Amino acid sequence: MTATRVKIWLAATRPRTLPAAVAPVLVGTAAAWREGKCDAAAAGLCLVFAVLVQIGTNFANDYYDFIKGADTATRVGPKRAVASGLIAPATMKGALWVVFAAAFLSGLGLIAWGGPWLLVVGVASILCGFAYTGGPFPLGYHGLGDGFVFVFFGLVAVGTTCFVQAGKVTPAAWLAAVPIGLLAANILVVNNYRDVDTDAVAGKRTLVVRFGRGFARTQFGLSLVIALLVPLCFFAHDRSMWSLLPLGVVPMAWSHFGRLSEKKSPSELIALLGDTGKLLSLYALLLAIGLGLGRAD
Repeated sequence: MTATRVKIWLAATRPRTLPAAVAPVLVGTAAAWREGKCDAAAAGLCLVFAVLVQIGTNFANDYYDFIKGADTATRVGPKRAVASGLIAPATMKGALWVVFAAAFLSGLGLIAWGGPWLLVVGVASILCGFAYTGGPFPLGYHGLGDGFVFVFFGLVAVGTTCFVQAGKVTPAAWLAAVPIGLLAANILVVNNYRDVDTDAVAGKRTLVVRFGRGFARTQFGLSLVIALLVPLCFFAHDRSMWSLLPLGVVPMAWSHFGRLSEKKSPSELIALLGDTGKLLSLYALLLAIGLGLGRAD
């Protein structure tokens, strides 16, 4: 494979979205560490599984948005590999199944830590990743994409990561999963905010298409507010200043909300999409540190 082809495939993974896969594993591991438990091998498998599901979902989105007509020459976002002719539809379809199969195999390894019920969680995660834009009832086309991201990249990913290491999903893990899921969904909000016009024409009924940009700004801002309230909840329990570390992203969050509220060009929204992923990464890192160091005695 030439260097150019490698770049094309790397771009197709949509690197700006990958923090949504890494952040919950980091936070779930910190929640397990908070209980005095941490298993690098289990955490590593969780990370591999989460990243592969994210990439598989992105490949499926690339393929099915082209097939359904959501990605066309009028689209204002970054080039999509299939729609721009860089990757043949059949090749992308094969690649998405290969990635999902690899995710399934990596997930099987977690059964040794979490038991056979994890098979159900893993299969459900993969099926929903496929069903985001594929299948007879694509979630993203019916305004359910945000909920999918919140549940699987927040509650499920953080909870499962904690469970396979600590043997249980702790209250701290459940609470920490909420802001991670909301901030991951904010990446999707910015993406759909940018694509609202072409999505509407293609019949892709995202929440932004259904309820308008004003609703999207409210959703985006409310998610930021809730995420910034969670560290205060941990502080109320732990009485440790470490718990407040995630509040360090307040200036960034305020800036992001202002940037979305103003009328922006597609290129500016693309930049905001990447910055929203960076905010999630920084918040997750600070939250993980706070979880580890701020445990109440």
